[in-house]
Amino acid sequence: MTQRDPEPRFRAVTSVKATGSTYTPPALAAFVAGRVAELTERLHSPGAQLRVLDPAVGDGELLVQLVGALRHRGFHDIVVVGFDIDEAALVEARRRLVELRVVEVELTHADFLSVTADRQELGMDGAGGGVSAVDVVIANPPYVRTQVLGEDLAQSLARRHGLTGRVDLYQAFMVTLSDWLRGSGIAGVITSNRFLTVRSGQLVRRHLWNSFRVHHVWDLGDTRCFGAAVLPAVTLLEKPERELGAQGSVGMTTIYETSTSVPGPSRESIFDALAFEGVVGVGDRAFEVRQGRVQTDLTGRGVWRLSNPTVETWLGCVADRTWKTFGQVGKIRVGIKTTADSVFIRDDWAAVGVGVPELLRPLTTHHIGRRYKALPTQKAVLYTHEVVGGRRRAVDLASHPVSAAYLQTHKKRLERRKYLTKAKRNWFEIWVPQDPSQWPMPKLVFRDIAEEPQFWIDLSGTVINGDCYWMVAGDGDEDLLWLALAVGNSRFICDFYDRRFNNKLYAGRRRFITQYVTQFPLPDPGFWSSRELIRLAREAYEQVGAPQMEERQAYLDELVYGAFGVSPR
Repeated sequence: MTQRDPEPRFRAVTSVKATGSTYTPPALAAFVAGRVAELTERLHSPGAQLRVLDPAVGDGELLVQLVGALRHRGFHDIVVVGFDIDEAALVEARRRLVELRVVEVELTHADFLSVTADRQELGMDGAGGGVSAVDVVIANPPYVRTQVLGEDLAQSLARRHGLTGRVDLYQAFMVTLSDWLRGSGIAGVITSNRFLTVRSGQLVRRHLWNSFRVHHVWDLGDTRCFGAAVLPAVTLLEKPERELGAQGSVGMTTIYETSTSVPGPSRESIFDALAFEGVVGVGDRAFEVRQGRVQTDLTGRGVWRLSNPTVETWLGCVADRTWKTFGQVGKIRVGIKTTADSVFIRDDWAAVGVGVPELLRPLTTHHIGRRYKALPTQKAVLYTHEVVGGRRRAVDLASHPVSAAYLQTHKKRLERRKYLTKAKRNWFEIWVPQDPSQWPMPKLVFRDIAEEPQFWIDLSGTVINGDCYWMVAGDGDEDLLWLALAVGNSRFICDFYDRRFNNKLYAGRRRFITQYVTQFPLPDPGFWSSRELIRLAREAYEQVGAPQMEERQAYLDELVYGAFGVSPR
């Protein structure tokens, strides 16, 4: 992964975070190079000249490994093409390739995306004096998120490459690779596995699905291939000679650390373990390896998840027993976003010096969250919105003199939020207030990131902060919230999540966000088991922390599995 120039917009963050400068570890580079070389041998005759490209050369590890793997399969006439904006890294990469006696080395001190932006400069397929198309691409493009790139660069990349949503630098690399490949060209790409499941990865998924023959995807999960906190994936692609028809079956392998004590075979490395299925030991760690194929929608835009007969039978049974989903019961929303938390959110309002503001409301954050019932909150938010005549509006500060006096002391800071002015909003407003009329209602609340699900009911009318998500029952049936509470906190929902989405972070943590929780299933509330779940959830709320909770949770888990007609995996 190439190091990008730390421009001023990056100086507030660490070098790795700002530049994406995490180079590919040798073991991972060898794995990717091996898979690329195997496919190259299937599609090209040994002895043919190959032009290979790494668009983000770094120290050259991927190219060094690929040259070795190709030579092992009879390819010796190899021309290497590469780009990087780190001149020192290019010098090292060139030295290593020269030592390997590569036929021709064309390493350029330039930004690959800037070169790609000028189509005339490419000179594809002999169209001019630019860079010729290549036979093989191997890449570990920089992974730099929108907030680190800076708004101007992110918007420029989005316009240039047709990206939408939260732009990551690697996305621009991914959507330009096909422009560089000849027909029957091959690409092996290392990225964050986020592109497989997140909404912002939709364009990349669709582009790959419709521009390439996707041969295999390896989701390397929490194997810690990199020192940086990135969960990687490897995607093996082929550019078809002619227009691509149906995609066909795409292989998929996932590997995630597990705490299971089930004995399994031992292997020297995680890459050796990828050939197996089930629990595999690597050193003092155990991993669950799953084999299958990619399941997505016809466009490839949907989530790419692993599918095999066992998974599909289990999910099919759940679908048959699903009455409605969480999202059909109520709209799931993220909490408020003030964009000036230190002004609007405090736990010491009595000490602000102007008196206690009239507009304070109790605030729930993830810090007090726990299953079934949150801890008492110590924080309050100065909430600047109300509903009048069925419509949300900013409050009239003249009617709230203490709140007005406090906000005046922070006016200069709040006025720097220029996006409020552009949106024709008042300088003192909370940026995302949500619907004030729903705060007094019973709410199902849950935190974003957790190893185990953490859902609770709020009956105290608190405002929910932006580090949590929440919903009310659309038809006002409070029992449906209690049913969702029972299902959301069950072991079943972890199994459902892992089969349906499989978007895990390090240490088995899961992302409980709108796009996933919306699809969580609910059994028919008329079933006896559902009524029992509602009763148990209400009891758990009243007795949270009691000694019998562990036993009650085990019974609740059993009922949820039974309601959907499935067993734990």
